[in-house]
Amino acid sequence: MSSPSSPVRGRPARLDRARTLQTALDLLDESGLDALTMRRLADAMGVQAGALYRYFATKQDLLTAMAERMMESVAEATATDGGDWSERLAALARAERNALLAHRDGARVFAGTHATGASVLGFADAFVGVLREAGFADDAAARALYTVVNYTVGHTLEEQAAVQAQDGVPEGASVLRDAVTAGTYPHLSATLPTLTSTDFTGLFEFGLDLLIEGLRARHAPPARK
Repeated sequence: MSSPSSPVRGRPARLDRARTLQTALDLLDESGLDALTMRRLADAMGVQAGALYRYFATKQDLLTAMAERMMESVAEATATDGGDWSERLAALARAERNALLAHRDGARVFAGTHATGASVLGFADAFVGVLREAGFADDAAARALYTVVNYTVGHTLEEQAAVQAQDGVPEGASVLRDAVTAGTYPHLSATLPTLTSTDFTGLFEFGLDLLIEGLRARHAPPARK
């Protein structure tokens, strides 16, 4: 028995936007962003490449839709109530990082788009709302959004790039270790275990804490008595 999305007796598979996006994400996870082409996506769906343009005029349109789809999982974090503003902000940043890590090259996909769908805008609105409700000025809340999102995406880009391991060790860490030990860099040598650590979550949390404490020190209103 066939499903609505599978070919029936030689007829082309029925094309729809949701199935196209899911297939694109599956291909992304399987082979990475560089191997994801409109032709390969069409082949995976059993249709002509031109059929995809019904939903996505360009590959960039497809990537934007994929970025929006990835951010759907952040909805639970945006609905979180209670807790200090800093805790809610941290939860949102962690949710975004997890959403990008859930897919191979997820941060590369997101960084190259300007998605304005309900998932992305809902996340942004929740983020700014947390700060405005805590008494932050509107301009500070907006700038904080850009700062934390850019940090999260940038960190995740580096994290995902580092996962391309060689002999079980991230290639970048191995190259850095060899370069430092081959030269005279006493301060880098002293901190090399941390510099080459694969504890990406710990590194992310350290930077996130710095950003939040900086916001608290520079912009947060005095606590109400």
